[in-house]
Amino acid sequence: MARLHWLEAMLPLGIIGGMLCIMGNAQYYIHRAAHGRPKHIGNDNWDMAMARRDKVLLHQASSENN
Repeated sequence: MARLHWLEAMLPLGIIGGMLCIMGNAQYYIHRAAHGRPKHIGNDNWDMAMARRDKVLLHQASSENN
């Protein structure tokens, strides 16, 4: 029985891992509920500026077609 002393650590590690998964999913769903879309990982100011530029260009293109 002395060879299974590592088994004592499995329950706390499982609880910690489970809580990490639950908190990660909670952050995802809270952000999606607040902003209406999933969070884009790694977006910086350049990416956001390009997204705004693309939105303006698409709006201009659609208004020219009408």
